[in-house]
Amino acid sequence: MSWKNTYEEWDKQTLVPDLRQELDRMKGNDEALEDAFYTPLEFGTAGMRGVLGVGINRVNVYTVRQATEGLATFMDTLDEETKRRGVAISYDSRHHSQEFAFESARVLGAHGIPTYVFESLRPTPELSFTVRHLHTYAGIMITASHNPKQYNGYKIYGEDGAQMPPKESDMITKYIRAVTDLFAIKLADQDALIEDGILQVIGDEVDQAYLAEVKQVTIDSELVAEEGKTMKLIFTPLHGTGAMIGEKALRQAGFENFTMVPQQAQPDGDFPTVVKPNPEDPEAFNLAIELGKKEQADLLIGVDPDADRLGAAVRQPNGEYQLLTGNQIAAVMLNYILKARKNAGTLPANAVAVKSVVSSEFATKVAANYGVGMINVLTGFKFIAEQIHNFELHHDHTFMFGFEESYGYLERPFVRDKDAIQSLVMLAEVAAHYRKEGKNLYDGLQELFAEYGYFAEKTIAKTFDGIEGAAEIKNLMTKLREESPVDFAGVKVAAVEDIQAGTKKYADGRVEKIDLPQSNVLKYYLEDETWIAVRPSGTEPKIKFYIGTQADTQAQALEKRDEFESAINAFIAG
Repeated sequence: MSWKNTYEEWDKQTLVPDLRQELDRMKGNDEALEDAFYTPLEFGTAGMRGVLGVGINRVNVYTVRQATEGLATFMDTLDEETKRRGVAISYDSRHHSQEFAFESARVLGAHGIPTYVFESLRPTPELSFTVRHLHTYAGIMITASHNPKQYNGYKIYGEDGAQMPPKESDMITKYIRAVTDLFAIKLADQDALIEDGILQVIGDEVDQAYLAEVKQVTIDSELVAEEGKTMKLIFTPLHGTGAMIGEKALRQAGFENFTMVPQQAQPDGDFPTVVKPNPEDPEAFNLAIELGKKEQADLLIGVDPDADRLGAAVRQPNGEYQLLTGNQIAAVMLNYILKARKNAGTLPANAVAVKSVVSSEFATKVAANYGVGMINVLTGFKFIAEQIHNFELHHDHTFMFGFEESYGYLERPFVRDKDAIQSLVMLAEVAAHYRKEGKNLYDGLQELFAEYGYFAEKTIAKTFDGIEGAAEIKNLMTKLREESPVDFAGVKVAAVEDIQAGTKKYADGRVEKIDLPQSNVLKYYLEDETWIAVRPSGTEPKIKFYIGTQADTQAQALEKRDEFESAINAFIAG
C-alpha cells in the first residue's frame, strides 16, 4: 500500500481530536504527509521511539495500541498461568504518556491480561524493579528518555526486568506488523477492568519496596550520616519522574542539605527550561550551575525525564563548575565502590564489572587495580542485564557495577536497567567521601588521572532525517567496510573489529573470531592506544562515532581527541 492509500484510510476515520486537527492542517502538504505515512514506525529490541503526531510513522494512540496488541497476541500463545502474571506499566512526564499507559492496559485487558499501572509517573528503573517485584511476565514503559519534547516512545521489558530479549522481541514485532487495521483493535472499558481487578492501580507500596532496596546502595552509612547533614548538593530532575522518588532516596540515605532546582522540579512535558532534557547536554545544567554558585554547592546532579541517566558537575577551585562525562562519573563511582568494599573486607574474589564496547578504558584500569575484571558487551543495557543473569545462573562472578558511556549506570542488580536513582545516592556518597578528606569530586577525579593516566572521549552523532536518512547511514557503514581506513589523523590502525561479521582483523593480515552477538558495529584499535567505534543508533536516525584517547597529560589527551574528530568529519564529508 502506498503512503497515499494509507493516508486516505486514516483520513476516513473518526480520529481523536488532536490527531484529526493535525491531519486536517497537513492536507495539501505532500512532503509532510509522505513522511508521516510512508513506513511504519520501526519497532526493535529497544521498542519504538519517534515524534508524536498523526500517521503510522509517528507515536500516537493508534500506534501504541498496535504495539500493545502485538504484545497481547504474543502473550496469548503462552500458557494460562504465565499469561495471568500480567504486565506492569509505567510512564514519564511527556505529552500523552499517561494516556498511552492506560490505553495499553485497555488493549491487554481485552485479552484478559492483568495489568498493574502506576497512579502517576514513575522512573524507568522503578518499572524494571516492579516487573521483578510483582513477578509479572512483562513491563511497558512509556518514555522517550532524554529526547526533545516532540518525542515519545514505548519500551517492553521481560520477566527478569531487563528489556525484552531479542528472540521474544522479534516474535512480538512480527505480531505487531500483523496488526494491519489499527482502528479495529479491541479495547476493554477501563472502569470495568478496575472493578473486576484486571487493572490494578499501583503506587506507594511499590515505591516503598523500591526505596528499601535503594537504601542498600549506601556502602558507608556512618560516612553519610556524618557528612550528609551539611554537604551542599543541587539536584535537578529536569521536569521528569526523578523528583519525588529521588528526594525520598536522598533523604533516607542521610543527605539533608540538598536543594532541588525549583524551575525544574515539577513534571512538564514541554521541558520549558531546556531545549533537550538530557544530562549529557551542558545547557541542561545552566539553572543548576546558577543555583550552585549562589549556594556554593559541592556537587550538581541532574537526571533525565525517566530517571535512567545521570549527569553531574563538580565545583573547581576557582568556583566554576566542570561537567563530568559519563565515563568519568563511572570511573569515580567504580573506584569508590571497590575501595570501600576492599577496606570493609567485602570485595568478593570473583568480583566483576561490565561496560559497553564504546565506553572508556578508564574504568577498566581502575577495576584492574583492585583485581576486578571488566567484561565488554554490546551497546544496550539489556546486554549488561544478560551478564548479570548469567552470573546468577553459573555463580562464577559477582556483579559490582555496570555502565555505558551515555550516562547510564547500575550499582545493584535489583533493577535490570540503568538506574539514575541508585546513582544519585551513590555519587552523593562518593562526594561525601572526598569531602571528609577535605577535597571534592573534582580533586578525586584529578587523583585518578594522576594514577591511571588522562583519558578523553567524545561521541559524534550525525543525524540523517527523513526518508533518505536510513539509506545515507547504510551507505556510510558500507563505505567504512569496503574502504576500510588504514589510519586516522596519521595514526595507523592496528586492528579493526567488525562485530557484524564476528571478526577482528589485524594490520598484518591475522584474523580472529570475536565472542559477541552480531551487531552493526565497527571498532578500530590504533597504534597509540586510541580506539574509534562506529554504530548506527537503534532508536534515532543517527550514526554515532565514538573516540577514546589516553595520554600522559590532559592537554595531550584532549588534543588527540580533537585531531581524531577532525579526521572523522573529513571522512564523512568525503
